[in-house]
Amino acid sequence: MEKSLMLALTVSLVAAVSCGRVVTKAQILGFDWKNCGQPDAPAVLKTLNVSPDPVTIPGELTASASGSTSVELATPLSLNVTLEKQVAGLWVRVPCVEELGSCHYRDACDILSQLIPPGQDCPEPLHSYGLPCRCPFKAGSYSLPQSDFFLPVLDLPDWLTNGNYRVQGVAGSGGKELGCVKVALSLHSD
Repeated sequence: MEKSLMLALTVSLVAAVSCGRVVTKAQILGFDWKNCGQPDAPAVLKTLNVSPDPVTIPGELTASASGSTSVELATPLSLNVTLEKQVAGLWVRVPCVEELGSCHYRDACDILSQLIPPGQDCPEPLHSYGLPCRCPFKAGSYSLPQSDFFLPVLDLPDWLTNGNYRVQGVAGSGGKELGCVKVALSLHSD
């Protein structure tokens, strides 16, 4: 679950949209995260380490993560994303435009199935470590050892470049909150 939540957050933050522009080089600085759910939330991200700081795009990223869920996470798994950008010292909520911004996704499992179609192996290094990349996510603990990833050139909307951002993702099912993660970062592009 934690991986699906972080993947959906990342997708919502950097997904390409038709009004976008190609960012040839960007940096993510000051990446920080924390859980924002109830202390007894079923799904909890326990660790998430990302390096280097700054992260250069395109470029290499090293990450490790661990988390657990006490319930199976299956479709439909709702995801409410709140994206805020700092403007003149104030945090301004970015509206949902073309499935990007502060959006409600009725089923994060469907998003994952679109990114990695059923029948296709999970991408590395998830595949090597036997970690799932699609729903359902069985109850249990999950751990991704320190792994290297390549971040490609991005196609971002003009309004999503250069600035400080906060993203909150709340996953739920059947009207119950299952987990919540907040991410803060600064994005600077050429």
